[in-house]
Amino acid sequence: MEGGIHPADASAFRDCFSLAWKNPYVLRLAFSAGIGGLLFGYDTGVISGALLYIRDDFDSVDRSTLLQESIVSMAVAGAIVGAAIGGWLNDRFGRRFALLVADFLFFLGAILMAAAPNPSVLILGRVFVGFGVGMASMTAPLYISEASPAKVRGALVSTNGFLITGGQFLSYLINLAFTKAPGTWRWMLGVAGLPALLQFVLMLGLPESPRWLYRKGREEEAITMLRKIYSAEDAEMEIQALKESVEKEIEETGSSEKINMIKLLKTTTVRRGLVAGVGLQVFQQFVGINTVMYYSPTIAQLAGIASNQTALLLSLVTAGLNAMGSVVSIYFIDRTGRKKLLVISLIGVILSLGLLSAVFHETTTHSPAVSRTNTAQFGNVTCPDFSSSRPSVTWDCMKCLKASSPDCGFCAASGDKLLPGACLISDDPVKKTCHAEGRLWYTRGCPSKLGWLALVGLALYIIFFSPGMGTVPWIVNSEIYPLRFRGVCGGIAATSNWISNLIVAQSFLSLTEAIGTAWTFLIFGVISVVALFFVLIFVPETKGLPIEDIEKMLEERAFQLRFWAKRPQSAKKSAKIDA
Repeated sequence: MEGGIHPADASAFRDCFSLAWKNPYVLRLAFSAGIGGLLFGYDTGVISGALLYIRDDFDSVDRSTLLQESIVSMAVAGAIVGAAIGGWLNDRFGRRFALLVADFLFFLGAILMAAAPNPSVLILGRVFVGFGVGMASMTAPLYISEASPAKVRGALVSTNGFLITGGQFLSYLINLAFTKAPGTWRWMLGVAGLPALLQFVLMLGLPESPRWLYRKGREEEAITMLRKIYSAEDAEMEIQALKESVEKEIEETGSSEKINMIKLLKTTTVRRGLVAGVGLQVFQQFVGINTVMYYSPTIAQLAGIASNQTALLLSLVTAGLNAMGSVVSIYFIDRTGRKKLLVISLIGVILSLGLLSAVFHETTTHSPAVSRTNTAQFGNVTCPDFSSSRPSVTWDCMKCLKASSPDCGFCAASGDKLLPGACLISDDPVKKTCHAEGRLWYTRGCPSKLGWLALVGLALYIIFFSPGMGTVPWIVNSEIYPLRFRGVCGGIAATSNWISNLIVAQSFLSLTEAIGTAWTFLIFGVISVVALFFVLIFVPETKGLPIEDIEKMLEERAFQLRFWAKRPQSAKKSAKIDA
């Protein structure tokens, strides 16, 4: 049946890679569309490093947490609009057209960011980039899903996830490459336009999705493309199934063009599919992944890493682990199943966030003390709040960093950074004076002997998140909806993802300032527990099932709570018959 996921076995991963020489056309389709995922990943990662240098160039940004969050999150706000419009564009003009529009908007945004004379223009460029990323994020997996052989559809859609994480890794490499270049952050953000330009050129030479073509009455074009994708025998089966699917839609609704939103929400299978699909997209963000990807250098500094370059290098490691996790997903997605990967992923995420919360609690409650003698050596640049406090009041590094009239920094003791240091006014001349004495300068986090454990916690978080919660929500949303509703439902799910992304990105730094880093990660941990129960109750296992069985599961809500058990033989037989 059209849209079904044919039974996968242990050879699915091998079959996927055998396409490289058996049918390179399919891989060309998948990787060309997957550059949309690269755009998504690059934008997610590049801003984390660029923000460190944007703060140095614009004093207004350095002084305002709200402005920093806005520079990060305005791209996400644009992505919300882009994903919402993208659903309509996909159904009206096609998947290929939507990707071309996304590439144009992303390229325009990259140019604006690179040339930005002030934070306002920079934010405008971020909004245009967001439009493009939002469209690409929901269109790329949809295009790949509809233009892939059924047996390896999950693995090929996972390549989009791999390119997302690959884009993040590439962005950190670019960040490191330009740390010493004039106009550092301008190069970091401007280079983002190159993947968009590359995809635009590649997509011009590719056809539209065969399933969209068939629904629009362009049967001959659709059939020609399906015969390029499938073997002769499988192609005839897919063509027949696609024909029956579209005819059934017309019979039920009287038209294959118009989508009635009220009827869509009243349809049990679609409504429950949206609950599962939208829920996964929301929880993907609310377990905190993009706090790690947007703010990983900042988190490294909160853990006690003083150097911008060192923080960027450590964030490169997390990005590399994220990309490796996507490769793991490609291998297991058609063997292990979607639901099992999600459960294993969330259990690991919960444990990792618990470790992060404990480590940050320890580092913030046992930070180095502030020495009045040490501070006095720097003369009249002492932090005003510290100098006006009574001698009997004990100050430590964390209390120094929380001073706000004006902002203050901690100059660690020379030799051993854990010994009492100085609390001074935070500005460039004072920072240079501190460095001139061979000391480390801290403004976001404090020196700690346990800082390395926070980095271990971040690494474990990425290792567990990436193969499951990182890729599976996009795969489930590309296959759980009937053909007629894929564009609009995919747009709804992607929009919910970006709205959740915006909430998390806009609130992370404010949360860490208001309640502390430890409590912030603890909140993400509690949300991860809720997400685990959501997956167990509301998310169906779609591996190896034709569309009829998925719809039947949604209709009867038979979501197989014992997801680790083998499916009944009848379900397997049904899948084989449809295959």
